[in-house]
Amino acid sequence: MTATISKAPWGGTYPPVAKLNLAADPRKMRRIIAEDPEWSLAVVPHLSNICLQHIVRNFEERPILDKLLPSHKDYVLERLSTSLPLRVTSNLISDEGYWKRCCQKRWGLRDVSAYGHSWKRMFHERHLENIIELFIPDVTDPRLVLDAVPLCRDYVTRLNISQLLPPIKEPQAQEEDDGRDSASDLSVQGPSVDHFDFGILLDKLSRLEELHVVYRVKGCGMNFEWNLFEFTYRDCELLARALKSCTTLRVLRIHQSKVDDEKCRLLVNNLLDHPSLRELNLSHNLVGDRGARAIGKLLTRSRLETLTVYDNNIQGPGARAIAHALAKNTSLLSLDLRLNRLGDEGGQAIAQALLKNCTLERLYLGANEMSEPTATVLSQVLVQNQMLRSISLACNRLGSDGGKVLEEGVSHNSMLLECDLRLTEVGQESEYCIRRVIQNNKNRERKTQDDSVM
Repeated sequence: MTATISKAPWGGTYPPVAKLNLAADPRKMRRIIAEDPEWSLAVVPHLSNICLQHIVRNFEERPILDKLLPSHKDYVLERLSTSLPLRVTSNLISDEGYWKRCCQKRWGLRDVSAYGHSWKRMFHERHLENIIELFIPDVTDPRLVLDAVPLCRDYVTRLNISQLLPPIKEPQAQEEDDGRDSASDLSVQGPSVDHFDFGILLDKLSRLEELHVVYRVKGCGMNFEWNLFEFTYRDCELLARALKSCTTLRVLRIHQSKVDDEKCRLLVNNLLDHPSLRELNLSHNLVGDRGARAIGKLLTRSRLETLTVYDNNIQGPGARAIAHALAKNTSLLSLDLRLNRLGDEGGQAIAQALLKNCTLERLYLGANEMSEPTATVLSQVLVQNQMLRSISLACNRLGSDGGKVLEEGVSHNSMLLECDLRLTEVGQESEYCIRRVIQNNKNRERKTQDDSVM
């Protein structure tokens, strides 16, 4: 560093001035170090962005959204946390992008098409389902369910309950000297309910249309006990009353829950004259002939369109009761009685009912111990009834003679589009002829549809 002396206008001189050496060490130069290492004069945030960031950080305490400009609203929604309480976001945020992030954060990638392509509906339905499936009687506070109702009721149209937990089993007390007294005490101190009581919920869900429920425990592993898969009579009473109060319900499915005749009759008695019910599914249960009689009564006093009693214990008398109602019914479109024990007695009764019924389109009678006599009556049905579009007779021993009479009946039917004859021993020739007639019917149907479009 060198010093220079300069002359001033008044004739004097300036004090010596140090001349900086540009080659000096830059570490000794004076500089400013910002507290934020990412701060730069080149990027100064707008005041509006600072305000929006404040809204995002404090959204739980002061949710501000509707008063924002559209661009500002998008900015906030993209940055909101998916862990915000549902009481804050449920009735305030309608943006599908936000609810998609919530669903993927909680359950990973999912198919939203089963929820009407609505991520918000998917989140609320699955949230409520999780609460019910983890509800433990006499342990979980019912207010947990009731608090969720105002948040979910406008978005829940279907509940698919895949498990229901029983009460926690208390360790048995040591026997006292008087065994009778101890037994009576234990019976008095039992649980208030055996499973979740749908009565506290269903009448409050004003848009609920479908309920699928199974009384079992998933993944019990080595803790398996039969009572984990028990639909008790008390459960049935509570559920039946709840179903009666849910006037918007269109689809009810109770499967794999040991629904026997008594429980079936109790359920049906509360579903008679239901204003909205269109589909009833009691698959994989223990419904017998007495339960089938109750179902027949339901067919005469409801507007069911689909009835599925797949894999139960219905025999000839029960099938006759259903057939008697079917002959007078004018709303049922699909009847599934596969994997029962109808025999020819029940098979012929159902077939004869179709000589009078003019609405049924789909009939499933597979694996019902039927043989040639049933095939003979069904052949007459196929000649006269031009409403049937699909029929399944798989896993019945119809035999070659039964195949020939069915072939004759199908040859006079121009509306049948499906006929399942697998494992029926009808013979290859008859099966081929039936398949050819059905293919012609499909081609004619397709041509008619194309002409109507043009």
